Amino acid sequence: MSSEKHRRTFDLLGICLRAGRAVKGFDSAVEAAKNGTAHCILTASDASAKTVKEAAYYCERYEIKHLRTELSKSDIGKLCGKETGVVAVTDKGFADGFERIISEVSQ
Repeated sequence: MSSEKHRRTFDLLGICLRAGRAVKGFDSAVEAAKNGTAHCILTASDASAKTVKEAAYYCERYEIKHLRTELSKSDIGKLCGKETGVVAVTDKGFADGFERIISEVSQ
């Protein structure tokens, strides 16, 4: 695990949440995917296998990206005030930023 990747993801998620461009929680994320406002769904590194599988299913169904982060549920909780394993990003620029960071190969 890259601590640089973790820090950059944490920082970007903080900015995204403060900008109001993210929806927290599984049900809210699925709703955002259904109504077309989500550009990607992020799942925490310690989210349950069932949660990850269901998030991946909805991402595939609604043709949006599913990104596994190195952030834990408590990391996400520090940013949004509530521990959660799923966040939907509702801004294309932020979604592209997360994809760039997460797909980056550690050197």
